[in-house]
Amino acid sequence: MNIILLGPPGAGKGTQAARLVERHGMRQLSTGDMLRAAVAAQTPVGLEAKAIMDRGELVSDEIVSALIDAELAALAPGVGVIFDGYPRTAEQAVQLDAILAKHGRKLDRVIEIGVDEDELVHRIVGRYTCATCGEGYHDDFKQPKLLGTCDKCGGTTFKRRKDDNEETVRTRMVEYRAKTAPILPLYEARGIVSRVDGMAPIDAVSGAIETILAKA
Repeated sequence: MNIILLGPPGAGKGTQAARLVERHGMRQLSTGDMLRAAVAAQTPVGLEAKAIMDRGELVSDEIVSALIDAELAALAPGVGVIFDGYPRTAEQAVQLDAILAKHGRKLDRVIEIGVDEDELVHRIVGRYTCATCGEGYHDDFKQPKLLGTCDKCGGTTFKRRKDDNEETVRTRMVEYRAKTAPILPLYEARGIVSRVDGMAPIDAVSGAIETILAKA
């Protein structure tokens, strides 16, 4: 099965994708991860992407498509794929259809993880991690059992991402609505769009996704 997880940053796409990988042996394709890996491996596409990023420019749709094409070519036919963070635009959606068809695949389901913007701001602005092991915490939802000491490794130093602030989160929401949400009608016309409540507990979101996939 080949699916797209849609939703703004912080909606929980990565968490749910990881669970699908664990439960079903699917492959998560994140364009950001693929770009970083290609650059690190110094592949032809990676070198081209690095040169573009070094100039402060955005990587083209053609390069992203080439990365996805290469990933699908290396996968066994029976391995399902989760597209995380792609496609972001209508043009990319058209390109994805062509790439899937090339590899004898089709898109089975598009799942949008819906969020409440104000609650999402609260969720993201309050999160922080252990600087030693990366264990995640939150000011309100998940404090260490012993304040100031990581439950997992005992570390006492914590950090927050610089972009975990209200202004950045709301800017991302505007960008998501402007660029990504418009691709939904393309998939709605095919009858393959489903929605889940991303503000529900993580296990509840996972259960809702499993129900959707079982019916696909």
